[in-house]
Amino acid sequence: MVAEAGALSEELRKIRRDLHRNPEFGLDLPNTLARVLEEIDGLGEVFLGEGMTAAALLIKGAKPGPTVLLRADMDALAVIEDTGLEYASTNGYMHACGHDLHISMGIGAAKLLYQHRANLNGDVVVWFQPGEEGLAGADRMLDQKMHLVSGSKPIAAFGVHVFSVYPKGMFGSRPGPLMAAAGGFIATFKGAGGHGSMPWLSRDPISPMAQSIATLQTAINKRLDIFDDVVVNVGWVKAGDDHTENVIPETASFGATVRTFSENHSELIREIVADVLEGAAKSFGVEVAIEWMPASKVLVNDANSVLRSRKVIAELFGEGRYLDMPNPIPGGEDFASVLEEIPGAFIFMGAAPDGVDPRTAPSNHSNKAVFDDDVLPLGASFLAAIAIDTLNQ
Repeated sequence: MVAEAGALSEELRKIRRDLHRNPEFGLDLPNTLARVLEEIDGLGEVFLGEGMTAAALLIKGAKPGPTVLLRADMDALAVIEDTGLEYASTNGYMHACGHDLHISMGIGAAKLLYQHRANLNGDVVVWFQPGEEGLAGADRMLDQKMHLVSGSKPIAAFGVHVFSVYPKGMFGSRPGPLMAAAGGFIATFKGAGGHGSMPWLSRDPISPMAQSIATLQTAINKRLDIFDDVVVNVGWVKAGDDHTENVIPETASFGATVRTFSENHSELIREIVADVLEGAAKSFGVEVAIEWMPASKVLVNDANSVLRSRKVIAELFGEGRYLDMPNPIPGGEDFASVLEEIPGAFIFMGAAPDGVDPRTAPSNHSNKAVFDDDVLPLGASFLAAIAIDTLNQ
């Protein structure tokens, strides 16, 4: 399988770089999907999503049996690329999380599985999913029953995610919780605008906002156990306009991401946020509105699927290429919804370029993040092999 995937290396590299040069954002990825459909044409029956550019490829094995689901996410981020790569994007979006590699690996896996269809004891469904970055694309595909296109519910689901800060070609995962529930909120403080020289005649919304941001971390530290895995981080702040230093604005707002590993912690964070923000607003005589964003679920790996993945990785690449992760990570991932419905595993794969220290490399979502496309045949061969191994169990 590794040699067969290696023969696809240059083809997959070209696909990946074309996709990287032309990223698309969100649920509507027409050019990306068109390229995917071109590459998987003739490999099986294709089912398209409604109201989004999603596709499910059904590769039918020659022998009857169960179904395995593989997933590749396709959307980019609203990030202006600054990598200096010859194939860097220039349209204001960037594949800063490596989804261009995921698409290429999914295409490669589909080609390998089609070549091996005579030995498939069942069917494989390969998802090409939009809207992973905060738009619940996986949930939408589940709602549209795109996991059931073979006529039966998959017995297992697998996905691979590349990281620019992991050593190239190394794999890692863990049974149980792997990634956090990812949500967030937007807080808007509303006061009464006025002249900056006479704040007593206004109701300043900036001061309670600033106090809230500073107080949140202290409140969380004091009300949660030191061993509770929780992150609340403010990502943006907005108040006033340029060159209005002498104006007290009517509103001020900020947005924060929230990461937790249990529903209890999620509820407690909501309480703390409300207590801190409403208390600050009251003390300054303003109002505050808190809008909570839908949260992804905690991603929980099936223990047997992780063991199977580790075995397949050793068979493909040799011992020592898989690392057991001692702890989950606070990143979020909507593949969690798939794994809530279907047992399976999400596997990380290192893609730090040669000559780059993974410990200091720009991380995923950075506008300087770089992923080595030498890993494309590795990911493709793993996805194909784990599907075959699961069907042959």
